[in-house]
Amino acid sequence: MKAQQVANVASAVPSTRSQSGSRVLSVKSPDLPAGLVAGTCVQFDPTGADRHRTIYVDPGHGGPDPGAVGNGVKEEDLTLAVALKLKDMLRADGFHVVLSRIGDSSVAKLAASQVVNGAITNSGAHIDTIARIACGNTAAADAMVAIHFNAFDDPSASGAEIFYDDARTFSAANLRLANLVHDNLQASFKRSGWHVYDRGVLSDSDTGHTGLTAAADAYGRIMELGPAKAGWNDHPSQMPGALVEPFFVTDPVEAQVAGSGAGQKAIATGLEQGLLTFLATVPTPSATSAG
Repeated sequence: MKAQQVANVASAVPSTRSQSGSRVLSVKSPDLPAGLVAGTCVQFDPTGADRHRTIYVDPGHGGPDPGAVGNGVKEEDLTLAVALKLKDMLRADGFHVVLSRIGDSSVAKLAASQVVNGAITNSGAHIDTIARIACGNTAAADAMVAIHFNAFDDPSASGAEIFYDDARTFSAANLRLANLVHDNLQASFKRSGWHVYDRGVLSDSDTGHTGLTAAADAYGRIMELGPAKAGWNDHPSQMPGALVEPFFVTDPVEAQVAGSGAGQKAIATGLEQGLLTFLATVPTPSATSAG
């Protein structure tokens, strides 16, 4: 399930060293008056030969925002489990990896009014995604993948889908990344013996109206991927990106696979191979335009 997603420009400032081989990036932005939750936006050094490239991995939801829930699993837990596996794979491949969160928390510090009865509000989700994009932009990442899981009222809805934005100045790179992630994710599923319905690669303009806020519906795109819009998405993300939804947690079979170590490894492997191919074939420097 896709959260409202928005970007902002954040200034890169010296990092704070944390555990060995990693550091917490210090993200400063006027759009984040309370800052980030301590211990979020963490960069990990490569464990393999350094490629001098950075990949941003954003596990969706967390903390007061569980995301989609069904069949005994929560989206927030699944996205993090996949992201942590993917992080280890990419580090071994020689990449610097930045994770928006490494625990069960929001990324932005939320005001009391943004969490009501333990649940995040639309305003809270908005500011939290501002923090996620600020993290990726601060890291000057070469590529981004946002990990989510799907849900629907009908439990028979199933399959994997990948979203990209076709309105950016680097939309061709977005589409190439989305296609590579799609192809490698499907290949990873098949190697694991699973036939996962292929919902394809879709423009984020196909996500439709969420009904969450009038501003989000007027924008009509996934903000983490999409172009600028004054007053709503003033400072969009600055790197090619794709948003993946590998399974529906409301489908009993897919929820079981998504909650398993084997299923999470298969997802992470598909994402790893897609990102490897994307960054190995054609240089993809971060965009210099906010288009």
